[in-house]
Amino acid sequence: MVTASPASTLRRLTVIVGLQWLGASLGLPLLPLFLEHRGGTPTVIGMIMSAFFVAGVATQFALGHLVDRFGRRVVLLSSLGLYGVASMTYLLPVSAPYFIVTRVAQGAAAGAIEVASLSAVAALYPEHERGRAVSRIFAAQLFGLAVGPVAGVVVSVRALGWAYFVAGVFSLLAMVQAGRLSLGDVVVQGPLPALAWSRNVVGALVAAAASGLAIGVYETCWTLLMHAHHATTLQIRLSFTLFSVPWVVLSPLGGWLADHANRRLIGLGGLANMAFFLSLYPHVHSNVTLLWLGSIEAIGGSLSLPSIASLLTQGSSEREFGRRQGLYATANTASLALAALVSGALFSINTALPFTIMAAASMALTLTTLFWWRGVAGRISHTAPATADADAAGQLEEEQG
Repeated sequence: MVTASPASTLRRLTVIVGLQWLGASLGLPLLPLFLEHRGGTPTVIGMIMSAFFVAGVATQFALGHLVDRFGRRVVLLSSLGLYGVASMTYLLPVSAPYFIVTRVAQGAAAGAIEVASLSAVAALYPEHERGRAVSRIFAAQLFGLAVGPVAGVVVSVRALGWAYFVAGVFSLLAMVQAGRLSLGDVVVQGPLPALAWSRNVVGALVAAAASGLAIGVYETCWTLLMHAHHATTLQIRLSFTLFSVPWVVLSPLGGWLADHANRRLIGLGGLANMAFFLSLYPHVHSNVTLLWLGSIEAIGGSLSLPSIASLLTQGSSEREFGRRQGLYATANTASLALAALVSGALFSINTALPFTIMAAASMALTLTTLFWWRGVAGRISHTAPATADADAAGQLEEEQG
């Protein structure tokens, strides 16, 4: 095991996350078409895609509790191993419904990887540096998503199982790298402290749900929408890459803004930007235009997500980080699973319907953050720990009492 400085540990962790996401995205753009080839209807495809997220909903808070109780390293190692083995099952010659089991295993493992890695970053860095640190993890995720689809361009829909086999290998390689890493775990005997509820936490959970609705539509319907517009498989893959590249490039700026500007305003703006573009896409019938619009949308996400992630852990004790990340992932994944499940059926009725309905719901949730984040410190002092979370927690308890 390697004991290193926070900066060195963060660099290694970004490699692990990037490697896992690169492998996971090799076949992702064509997965709905792969499932269609295996006999899946749009409704069945929506069920399979949502199974990934339903598994996350069922496990992520419990995994966050395990992170706080037993440490991040053991959770990260086991989840990378599970994801790797599950990915290899796409080579099995079975019909589409059987892949629900595969997606459940992948969903549980992917949720654990996110909870463990983000809670590790929160533990390694003080609040006034956390935005820039967490932006490195998001950039690694999107780097993998940018490179993976293009790297898998030589794989046809029929041979997609081999792309996922390679994804499994990447995940196992990431597990080997993680086995050499110390993530700042401190195992403390005795019960965990009670989870502190505050306005910034509740607002971050609402923001997670708002973004999950949009992502769920993309998971099920984005490839189907481009396919309906007669996009080539290369264009479908490029849409993932062109969305990811601005995110990778601008994530450091998003992290800097989270540490120096008003986190609340930046988070609100990014969520509104996402809902707007979600409502726009089904009315654009040029695939080339869709590619570039996706890149523009990514700018808002890259600048806002580090602020929302920083608000989530603002004022928290270290032994709460895992559970807070678990709650965030659960809220995000639950709304994502719902949107993915419903979107397949809505798409069968009208291609614009899932985009329009979920955009409206996402915007409605976004506007409620104006209530939840009121009074929360948007800017963090660079000289002293923030106490706004504790103050807001007390005020929230008084209002609820």
